[in-house]
Amino acid sequence: MTAGLDGGRPQPAHLARKVFSPGRLALLAACLLGAAAHAAAQERLTIEQAVAEAAQKNAGLLAEKVNISIAEARVLTARLRPNPVISASGDHLDVLGTGYNETNGGGPPEYSLRVDFPLERGGKRGLRTEAARLARSVTELQFQDALRSIAADVATLFVDAQQARDGLNLAKENLTYLEQIVAVNQARLKAGEIAEVELLRSRLAALQQRNLVRDAESRRRTALVRLQSAMGRPVPSMTLELAGELRHDSAIPPRDQVRETSLRQRPDLLALRQDLARARMEVRSQQAQAKVDPAVGTEYRRQQGVNGLGNSMGVFLEVPLPVFQRNQGEIERARQEQRQAELRIRQLETLIVGEVDFAHEEAAAAEELLRNIEGEMMEQAREVRRVTEFSYRRGHVTLLELLDAQQAYNATVQGFIEARAAYARTLYGLDSAAGRTVTQ
Repeated sequence: MTAGLDGGRPQPAHLARKVFSPGRLALLAACLLGAAAHAAAQERLTIEQAVAEAAQKNAGLLAEKVNISIAEARVLTARLRPNPVISASGDHLDVLGTGYNETNGGGPPEYSLRVDFPLERGGKRGLRTEAARLARSVTELQFQDALRSIAADVATLFVDAQQARDGLNLAKENLTYLEQIVAVNQARLKAGEIAEVELLRSRLAALQQRNLVRDAESRRRTALVRLQSAMGRPVPSMTLELAGELRHDSAIPPRDQVRETSLRQRPDLLALRQDLARARMEVRSQQAQAKVDPAVGTEYRRQQGVNGLGNSMGVFLEVPLPVFQRNQGEIERARQEQRQAELRIRQLETLIVGEVDFAHEEAAAAEELLRNIEGEMMEQAREVRRVTEFSYRRGHVTLLELLDAQQAYNATVQGFIEARAAYARTLYGLDSAAGRTVTQ
């Protein structure tokens, strides 16, 4: 006997051995392992996770990110000082072997070592360093804009996959409904209430629906492949499950608010504004380049030979004369780039306002369509199918009338799914136009 847990009463030993037998334990372990493997295989992905993964793995976006490192290297180059110049020379060398003496006074040989230090004037180093830093900021904002575009693309593809998933669920629901009608007709045929042709028609409708389920499954798999490709996954997973429903905001933000937000935080517009600041700094940098840079140097010279022997030092100052080249071309180029940046900002501001207005109109139209379907059509389609099915089971309507009601219900729900997907796409499009991403 073994002690049990039921009121402290002992339990027979053979029952304990039966419950905890090796075969049962192995079966339990297999079930637990199978459940764990199934849970691991079913990856659930949210739209925020999809965008975050695309930001880390999308090859095109990673290529854009390298530009930041390139810009950082240019900042490093800009802050470097000019190198000193060292030179060595030998003069009056007896290379031909004639020798130097009192008669041949061409010598003695002279050896010199000289170092020159260029001196930058006009704050050239600081100006070019600041221009390079502003260029790096432009590159960072351009990367943020590329991320905004990738996030909008991934969000759209995620909505496509959600729509395909909901379409597949609807197709399966319709198949279950038609299979139930087939079961009802089989019972009615046995009871002699219908002809065999009516059972065959219901079976044909169920077979056609199975084909629609296969097509819906194919569309779902295709949508998942496209989504994971945009995310940067080299090998897409077919067991991926999308978490969450289609986005369904209760209200669209006012147009003026979206305009203000877009003009304040759109990364492409901020990049152009930063590029304008860089162009202005470039004008100052090129104007500084017009100032001459002197060079100071010192030289050590040694003489040795028949007619002389000695050591000497020299100091030098070199100043270029700005007679012809005063950096006129580069100064004018920088000024024209500044003017070009100003015009690009004006153009982009106009385009952004138009993009926001268009996205807002699309969202408003999609919202109105969705409200109409939600408010009346969905309930009416469900009610018509329910009443028609009730009447069909009692022989008051024909199978064709029931199938028509089912088709009308399917078309309405399919339209509802498409309207929800369209509304979700316009909401993400409106966010992108305003400069927001999914993860913000």
